Amino acid sequence: MNMSVDIAGVTLKNPITVASGTFGSGMEYSEFVDLSQLGAVTTKGVANIPWPGNPTPRIAETYGGMMNAIGLQNPGIDVFKKRDIPFLRDYDTKIIVNVCGKSKEDYVDCVEKLGDCDVDLLEINVSCPNVKEGGIAFGQQPDALYDITKAVKAAAKQPIIMKLSPNVTDITEMARAAEAGGADAVSLINTLTGMKIDVNRRTFAVANKTAGVSGPAIHPIAVRMVYQVANAIKLPIIGMGGVATTEDALEMIMVGASAVAVGTANFHNPYATVEIIKGIEEYMKKNSISDIHELIGCVK
Repeated sequence: MNMSVDIAGVTLKNPITVASGTFGSGMEYSEFVDLSQLGAVTTKGVANIPWPGNPTPRIAETYGGMMNAIGLQNPGIDVFKKRDIPFLRDYDTKIIVNVCGKSKEDYVDCVEKLGDCDVDLLEINVSCPNVKEGGIAFGQQPDALYDITKAVKAAAKQPIIMKLSPNVTDITEMARAAEAGGADAVSLINTLTGMKIDVNRRTFAVANKTAGVSGPAIHPIAVRMVYQVANAIKLPIIGMGGVATTEDALEMIMVGASAVAVGTANFHNPYATVEIIKGIEEYMKKNSISDIHELIGCVK
């Protein structure tokens, strides 16, 4: 039974990875999950310099999910290269590094510093605020997405995955801009922007006022967007958004995702990834499917 998939020329032993920001760099989860069982580990976002993140409170529960406004807190590329990459290389899994920045120069600097590193793919988080354009996210304007994709692709030594924001009018327009800019793959969806009020304190539940909504509540939206993108471009897709069960992952695969990332589910069930991998295996056996590619995009 073949469960291996190809993302931009990189072979994952199975289609399951994790969503950036929900798994650290794997260190915290390694006592629960054998990381070698995963198709890939996608790291928390890393920038060219350390980022302190947003003020607290930064997390709030919502019905069917959660909200976060961590602000991409990270120790910066130098610590990441020294600490996290060597740790992950002890495991038989692919490494996808999520890259963030506040300007085109930030992104380019970071991917250049990763050029000599033993990592497999770079996932570019274009939901970061573009400080030179008044804080509008790179991934919310087709021209800006095209420009950042083209600049990163020119600087990167590894294949690049553009992580698309759902906070747009037409997700296919953004996917086409990424494809035109030279992306090797896309991943979607990032979190949806939401707001929650603490009615007892009569103020915002999260200090940032708005936050990214994730979890099971957004899953149907994510499936719809993955389906739309799969029918609009020819690039490999990593689907994500509210994936908590085998059925959730299979939905993503059937509408066209070659791989699937598990995110918020990791917080309440650290075994979610390996349970889903086993569940897909059992589904394939039960339905006499010998190759995962029989399922990828089977729903048109």
